Amino acid sequence: MSETKLREDTCRLGRSLFERGLTPGSSGNISVKLDDGGWLVTPTNASLGFLDPARLSRLASDGRLLSGDPPTKEVPLHSALYQTRDAARAVVHLHSTHSVALSMLPEIDPRAALPPLTAYYVMKCGATALVPYYRPGDPDVADAIKGLAGKYSSVLLANHGPVVSGDTLEAAVFAIEELEETARLYLLLRGLNPRYLTPQQVDDLVKAFGLPEHHDHR
Repeated sequence: MSETKLREDTCRLGRSLFERGLTPGSSGNISVKLDDGGWLVTPTNASLGFLDPARLSRLASDGRLLSGDPPTKEVPLHSALYQTRDAARAVVHLHSTHSVALSMLPEIDPRAALPPLTAYYVMKCGATALVPYYRPGDPDVADAIKGLAGKYSSVLLANHGPVVSGDTLEAAVFAIEELEETARLYLLLRGLNPRYLTPQQVDDLVKAFGLPEHHDHR
C-alpha cells in the first residue's frame, strides 16, 4: 500500500475512532510501518478527529523524525510492539472508557485481563495482557512491553488505556474496537456470573480460524 494511502487511512480511521467517543480530546495515537522500515505516526497533542495527512510524523527506522510535526510522546510504546511482534504493521493506542475502567479493577489477571466472553474477542484479540502504570510517554513502558516477549497483540496499560498491534492498520483498529466492546460487556456483566466460552470452544476457534496458539484465558 502506498504511503499516500496509509496517510489517508490513518486520518480516516482516526476520525472514526474520535467521532464515536473512543478517544477524547488529543488522546490516543496511531502508527503504521512503511515498506522501507520507517513509519508514520500521529503527532503529539493532535486530536485523532482532526488529523492532516501531510502533517503526520514520518520517522526513520531508528525513530528519527524525517518530516512532519513532532511525533507523539508514546513512540517508545509503539516501537516496543514493533520490535517484539514481527507481524505488526500498525499500532493503535486509545483512552477508551471501558478499557481504561477495566485496567483499574483489582481482580484483573495480568496474563488474561478478560475472559473469553465472545468468539470475536478471541478471534480479534486473543488474550490481553495488563502492564503496570507508567506515566504517559515514560520510556520504561517499552521495557514492560518487551517483557511480554511478543506473546500479546492486545495490551492494557493500567490506569491509562489499551494498545493493540495488527498486521494491517484496519486489523489493529478492528481489534481495539473489539477489546473496548468486550471490556464494556465485562463491566455490564460483572458480578452476574455469566457463561464464558469453554476451553474446548476456544480451542475450536483457534483450529477453525488458524489463530495464534497463545490464547491464555485463565
